[in-house]
Amino acid sequence: MLSTTKNNLSSYPNKATENIAIQVEGLYKRYGKIVAVKGINFAVKRGEIFGLIGPDGAGKTSTFHILAGVMEASAGKVQILGKTPRNARLATGYLTQQFSLYSDLSIDENLRYAAGLKEVPQHLFRQRRQKYLGLMDLQSFAKRLAGRLSGGMKQKLALCCALISQPEILLLDEPTTGVDSVSRREFWDILAAVASEGITIVVATPYLDEAERCDRIALIYEGEIQQIGTLTQLRESLNLQRLEVRTNHLEAAEQLLQKAKDYKETSVVDVQTFGDRLDILVKDVSVATEAVQRIFQQQQLNLESIQTADATLENVFVNRLRTAGNDSEFIPFPRVKSRHRTGVAISAYKLKKIFGDFQAVKGVDLEVHYGEIYGLLGANGAGKTSTIKILCGLLEPTFGTISLAGQTQNLRGSAIRQRIGYMSQKFTLYDDLTIIQNLEFYCGVYNVPIQLRRSRIKWVLTTCGLAGKENTLTSQLPGGWKQRLAFGASVMHEPEILFLDEPTSGVDPLARRQFWRLINEFARSGTAVLVTTHYLEEAEQCNRMGFMVAGKVVAQGSPTEIKTSQPGHLLEIVVNRTQDASNLLKTKLDSWRISIFGDRIHLVLDCLSTDIPHIRSILQTENIDLYSLRPIPFSLEDAFINIVQRAQQDKL
Repeated sequence: MLSTTKNNLSSYPNKATENIAIQVEGLYKRYGKIVAVKGINFAVKRGEIFGLIGPDGAGKTSTFHILAGVMEASAGKVQILGKTPRNARLATGYLTQQFSLYSDLSIDENLRYAAGLKEVPQHLFRQRRQKYLGLMDLQSFAKRLAGRLSGGMKQKLALCCALISQPEILLLDEPTTGVDSVSRREFWDILAAVASEGITIVVATPYLDEAERCDRIALIYEGEIQQIGTLTQLRESLNLQRLEVRTNHLEAAEQLLQKAKDYKETSVVDVQTFGDRLDILVKDVSVATEAVQRIFQQQQLNLESIQTADATLENVFVNRLRTAGNDSEFIPFPRVKSRHRTGVAISAYKLKKIFGDFQAVKGVDLEVHYGEIYGLLGANGAGKTSTIKILCGLLEPTFGTISLAGQTQNLRGSAIRQRIGYMSQKFTLYDDLTIIQNLEFYCGVYNVPIQLRRSRIKWVLTTCGLAGKENTLTSQLPGGWKQRLAFGASVMHEPEILFLDEPTSGVDPLARRQFWRLINEFARSGTAVLVTTHYLEEAEQCNRMGFMVAGKVVAQGSPTEIKTSQPGHLLEIVVNRTQDASNLLKTKLDSWRISIFGDRIHLVLDCLSTDIPHIRSILQTENIDLYSLRPIPFSLEDAFINIVQRAQQDKL
């Protein structure tokens, strides 16, 4: 059974009430005139990983504050282990959105402080410290200051601090935001191990791909739960299937297929460009496939391939929001320049950067052409931030040559900066200025002609949904809204080159689609775009990408080229004891080859003919029943993990 309305979500399907750890009924939270949470209902089973999925401003953090007992509800009923949240606080661990660590204390000192707050006896502290530092692979860093840890290590330490009291309930509010894909996968594998011990986990995340690792998922938007269920249930509720179409005429094909949506006989419901392919949601695969082939043939367009694929969680969320009437009209940029440049816009050759005795960038070569979206991806510490700062002219390279818009000299000069747009993840807007003051400031910085400023500012305000709120202080905007505004400010001068650092962090799925429609529009008009993101499902939007590992670019190509060129095979297996199977397989194979996704395991093997019998034999030795085993295509995240881990193995 799949509940799809906000008033019918309180019961867990076919489970006894005594197995419920968290019960929420008719929960409201008001801040003056603002209603942040609007009568939501859900229940969480003991030992379950329950995902609360939605963008900034959806009501997730308010819900977590209430569950943790640090904030009172305005109305409704909340039960944690049969108690009020305030009375259940000793049994609840809470990892907040902001790091709850002391940067000037070591790992050990942070753990001792957290244990002291929860009155953990000394002998239990020693046992748990050893257990959780071992689980997080932090034993050898116990004396290191928290402020000197990487983002992924900080999150693991914060999780250790939340677990040190051995809580029955664990609340995690966006625990992996800004953390690279390798660390995110390690973190989620740890969560699966913790849940297998009976701890109930409620986790909020804006990453729809990692939400697929939850046992059940609740989609929340503007304070209301839109839908709830397992990943399989949510996909089936869509009643649509997805086609991946590859062609070297993406723009023309997208326009034709957008028009095809108006005709029922094509079965086409939605069309979206993803880097080197089109994603098409359809009601009937055979009817739609025939229609697509006919359209391509009539227009004499080259159809490279057409394949059926599973619908994504983003497909479900976007379709649900559109059905509820939340989709906004796409407004093209008011362009005045006509640019049809070709050739290389950004290039780096043998780029190196050394800080003291540390080499952050090690001979990087890359090119980004006009009209291309290039993604630079890498784990924390891979060197991509240093590379971007060098390419932007913010850092001097130690060695190597750079070309921006055909220029190799004076790359920090005002002339070249007028041709570049830059959106930083951490700093683009001034919080103490109003929205309109920020936009007017950037018009001046980028020398937008006076006669164009009014139309450009109007476009930004309308596109961001901020018309009528011009005099609001930027500091009062949620993170996702700031991102929209920052993007608008960075493109008002129609840049030839656009640098985007984590552009859609905290942005809802519909707004993210608008973002990428705009980015594609700029690219198709000739702008060269270089983008970084930790959200690898989003990286599929890039035409080409490069993966950085330890200061080097170790793989480049289109999303399809990178995924299909992976050595080995990716399998999905379903067993009766998922965690036991994962633990067992990690003792026999490299641990990175095994990862839990809800009730399934992803497994990377090199030779199917010999490795599959070996896997069956391993599972049989522990009486683990293998229900199904099937090959699945590499996702971009799977490919990224594969590339990074194999590159690190080669260094050993």
